[in-house]
Amino acid sequence: MGSQEEIKIEDDFILIRFQNDDTAVFLAERQIQQGLIQFHFGIKGRAKFIFNQGSYALDLKEEKALLLYNPQKELPLHLELAPHSWVISVIVSIKKFHALFSAEADYIPFLSDENKDKKYYNESDISPSMAIVLSQLFHYNLNPSIKNLYYKGKGYELLSLYFNRSEDPNAEQCPFLIDEDNVMKIRRAKEIVIANMAEPPGLQELADQVGLNLKKLKMGFKQIYGDTVYGFLFDYKMDYARKLLDSGSYNVNEVGLKIGYSTGSHFIAAFKKKFATTPKKYLMSITQ
Repeated sequence: MGSQEEIKIEDDFILIRFQNDDTAVFLAERQIQQGLIQFHFGIKGRAKFIFNQGSYALDLKEEKALLLYNPQKELPLHLELAPHSWVISVIVSIKKFHALFSAEADYIPFLSDENKDKKYYNESDISPSMAIVLSQLFHYNLNPSIKNLYYKGKGYELLSLYFNRSEDPNAEQCPFLIDEDNVMKIRRAKEIVIANMAEPPGLQELADQVGLNLKKLKMGFKQIYGDTVYGFLFDYKMDYARKLLDSGSYNVNEVGLKIGYSTGSHFIAAFKKKFATTPKKYLMSITQ
């Protein structure tokens, strides 16, 4: 089913992750005070923002960003998230935002003197460097104790990249990822290992399949997803295993086989490494 996670970065600065891996539309609603700027980023699939009790709507497509600002009235968030769609929203007050950009405010269109009291709407493409940050926000797997600090840094990074008028490859940690084609190849590599999670290809075979050399595959995957190929796959397999157990349709051995463990003991050890409990104990905890 769909989920909505809200992270308070600072006062007047929040980040919301919307994730719908279900087959039904996920509806999310939230009051948003007047004077707040909304940034919405379509990571996967599609979404729709509904306004004035349905009198008009704005579509958010994959790899597109929406900026919404209306100083005259509230713009409550009413989101319809299509099946298999992900969105990240950043909500920040105009006061906070002005303080961030005061020296450069003249090139940000809706902060100009003639626009400061007018409503503003803009749709733009998500750049490759923004796509990297958004992917990192969705595939966060660091220690929970630094989660807020991590999101704070990424939230500011995302805003700075949004207003970066021309992408400078020299400013990137990983310059080849500026090329959208390379970003798509890394995403394709992720899709391949997920589709073949029980018997994933070797790294060289994977690199050949997506058309990257081995070094670029390893470097690019770490840059986008924050982990090695097999580190990412391990986390994905364990989360998938947990969902299979949640469904109540499979026993422990069947789940292990589905994700590629030929022996139950290996699956149990892997599950315990990830979740600090055995699959059997986990099953017992959710059926109590």
